[in-house]
Amino acid sequence: MNTNPLSILPLLPIKRTVLFPGVMMPLTIGRERSMAAVQAAMKTEDKTIVVVAQRDPQTEAPSLADLYTIGTKAIVKQIGQTSEGSIHVLAQGVERVVLLKEEQTTPYALARVRPLERPSDSGPEVQALRRAIQELVSDLPRLIEAPGIQETSVVLSNEEDPVALAYRIASLVNLTVAEEQKLLEASSTADLLRGLYAALSKEIQILQLRDKIASEAKEKISKSQREYILREQLKAIQQELGEGEGEESESALIKKQVQEADLPDHIRKEVEREVARLAKVPPSSPDHQVLRTYLELVLELPWKKASEDHLNLSTVRQVLEEDHYGIKEVKERIVEHLAVLKLNPTAKAPILCLVGPPGVGKTSLGQSIARAMGRTFERFSLGGVHDEAELRGHRRTYVGALPGRIIQAVRRAGANNPVLMLDEVDKMGRDFRGDPASALLEILDPAQNHTFRDHYLDLPFDLSKVFFITTANTLDTISQPLLDRMEIIRLQGYSEREKAEIARRYLWPRRLKEAGLDASQALLSDDVLNLVISRYTREAGVRQLEQMLGRLTRKVALAFADLPEGQERTPVTIQADVLDEWLGSERFMPEEARKNLPPGVATGLAWTPTGGDVLYIETTLLPGSHELTLTGQLGDVMQESARAARSYLWSHAESMGLDISRFKRNGVHIHVPSGAIPKDGPSAGITMATALASSYEGRAVRSDTAMTGEISLSGLVLPVGGIKEKVLAAHRAGIKRIILPKANEKDLKDVPQEVREGLIFIVVERIEEVLPAAFNQDAATTPPSKRDEPLATSTAP
Repeated sequence: MNTNPLSILPLLPIKRTVLFPGVMMPLTIGRERSMAAVQAAMKTEDKTIVVVAQRDPQTEAPSLADLYTIGTKAIVKQIGQTSEGSIHVLAQGVERVVLLKEEQTTPYALARVRPLERPSDSGPEVQALRRAIQELVSDLPRLIEAPGIQETSVVLSNEEDPVALAYRIASLVNLTVAEEQKLLEASSTADLLRGLYAALSKEIQILQLRDKIASEAKEKISKSQREYILREQLKAIQQELGEGEGEESESALIKKQVQEADLPDHIRKEVEREVARLAKVPPSSPDHQVLRTYLELVLELPWKKASEDHLNLSTVRQVLEEDHYGIKEVKERIVEHLAVLKLNPTAKAPILCLVGPPGVGKTSLGQSIARAMGRTFERFSLGGVHDEAELRGHRRTYVGALPGRIIQAVRRAGANNPVLMLDEVDKMGRDFRGDPASALLEILDPAQNHTFRDHYLDLPFDLSKVFFITTANTLDTISQPLLDRMEIIRLQGYSEREKAEIARRYLWPRRLKEAGLDASQALLSDDVLNLVISRYTREAGVRQLEQMLGRLTRKVALAFADLPEGQERTPVTIQADVLDEWLGSERFMPEEARKNLPPGVATGLAWTPTGGDVLYIETTLLPGSHELTLTGQLGDVMQESARAARSYLWSHAESMGLDISRFKRNGVHIHVPSGAIPKDGPSAGITMATALASSYEGRAVRSDTAMTGEISLSGLVLPVGGIKEKVLAAHRAGIKRIILPKANEKDLKDVPQEVREGLIFIVVERIEEVLPAAFNQDAATTPPSKRDEPLATSTAP
């Protein structure tokens, strides 16, 4: 220590901290005067300098009045230059000094100072305060994550000098400059320790609170949400401070959106009540998020917003013709519905049910209707839906509740009058969770759906303006009450000529575009296209056909992609001889194996959800047996048809020229091939009777003749459905003659002209007329004069 009570030393002002005696502190000096003062101190023998804190850290050129009156005389232990032009200084405090006068201001400050005695009082209070402070210091390693804090805590706990202890702790904890300066200026040890204890207690409380906030935030945040740590900590801090400005602004924003929204009066009243609830619910409550999500849904729904209809019927017809080939009756019925909407805009929107096999264009027809009307199109599938909450929504009391698919589709559409297609309505399930078909009754009923209440929304929403279109492959699984609410429009299968035309107009150009080709690069002749249709597809629609054409375009694209760079692409003409390589072996062959039917086998026609099909009924007699055996997974109706056919033939054996003794001596086994496929329906009645008669009589049925019709126990041939699909199936299989019930003659007008011209139709009313026609007897063939000329081109040979 300098023996001269008064000294003139270089003066170093510092910002935002205080240097205590006995403490070593690193400093970064950037001001010119301060760097000059350090350089001057380094030139002295003892390298001493006076370090004083500024009252205002913003003052760049402080005078003596801008500094605290008490500072610390320090020794400069080390100095270093930085790349930015500043210097690093390591200074160690020696003793307190009082600033008396500024002797020099440039090029650096010199101040006259007087040493200030070190506090030296002692006593029980000082000892008690020292021990209390050391107990507080023991908590620092748990609250402060800093290198060496554990070792420092141990050293401080063993420090016996209360003044040295206080100065070292004050330099470690995060105190303000005013708090540190007050400790430096303390005149007695007791005052010093009391001030440190108060500041240290406050700092430890802050550290404990910070640790609590961090712990609470970590508990709420999962590994996948680490990026939200700062937001969660902010929320926890606001919660501890009792602040809620963010939530208040959020509630105010939603309230403003409700005021600006175009809502019906009765809806607005309910929504405002929910907004008031939201303002009262704490943000930490689960109900807060539920309410906010609910209000966002209500505000997004198009309560009064509707798209403008374009009901120019000529435009509608043009769009339907552009998008679909054939199906004239279906198009005309759609235009009729739109004509009603044009004349009466307030009329209830029709509810159409498009029924037909897969791939006939049901979904694309709905899209065309929406495009023609200028409405938004939305669709979703009902296949496999078991829970009615999928349609009506879940009640908000459940965790993770959502609105039903209907309300979600309307929200996506952004208008309250979209064209909404419900696909696969025939494939809905039913179990303990409810019956979705029953929920559809309200949705599709024009008398009820103007006040449809979704369980989640719990507000009446008007669905009467929605143009509902449902699709199905079959009507058998749809409940009758639901069918009553829909108008059925049937889309039948296509003939081979229609498929070829559809492929030329739509499928082939679309597949070329998807493969990155143009029409001049891949050439497909009509003969090859017809070969693809007949040998590689067997369906009522065109889905398999489009897949086959897609394979052809991919093969052409592969050939082009394999060409070397720069080589010209020559057009590829697809020949018939490459189909076996590109598409594989032919999947369907003409019915060569059944050109010669043995006795006991007859050809029937069946309807399936995928179109018509040719079905062979095989029978054989079982000598010594009296039983009727049925195999082939036959349903109840087909089994009853078999029993009825056998009973009729047995009871009329003599009049029909059959040996009745063969009925008594032999049982019968009836089998329908493709035994893995369940079969049912009344259409095979006359086919079973013909096959049985062929077995009992030992005569073969004509192989070019197929038949369909229900039989009664009195011998009547009753009408059946699916005539067009069955006739198309027979035409595809190469059948030339078809036996039909007389009552189904009117259905032949639905069969394409080119198909009718290649077939002979024999209409019958009784089973006695069926057998002669099936066994090649001309007497049973209805002459052309009894039918319209287009129905047949010749009489039976």
